[in-house]
Amino acid sequence: MIIREAVTTADLDAYYAIRVEVFMQGQGVTEAEEFDGLDNTAIHLLGLDKGTPVAALRLRKLGAMGKIERVAVLEAHREKGYARAIMRAALERLTADPEIREAFLSAQTYIIPFYESMGFVAEGPEYLDAGIPHRDMRMTL
Repeated sequence: MIIREAVTTADLDAYYAIRVEVFMQGQGVTEAEEFDGLDNTAIHLLGLDKGTPVAALRLRKLGAMGKIERVAVLEAHREKGYARAIMRAALERLTADPEIREAFLSAQTYIIPFYESMGFVAEGPEYLDAGIPHRDMRMTL
């Protein structure tokens, strides 16, 4: 899989289409919840398999913390390691920034074991985000 920052119009269109399919169509997240006005402050990573866009991830820098958001893999391409690959790319990017000391994400509870396998630790109580159970997770970089 090739992972690159989505900066061209075509890449951004593909990136947003993945989020729409996974979160809005697949999980019933509303447009207002999915497009929260923070995309213009983010780095957008796009994962491609043989040129086909299959994965997306939003990354924001909040002081000494890198926030990983909107991790999405199209259903037909799951269980192939794409989520792990795009997460590694995000973590490499965060680690390369000397100001960032930790990574943070809000995980849907069913996927917590995946993030734990990457070194994240769950903290705090479960809560609903867009009607979906989540927990916060952190990793020291």
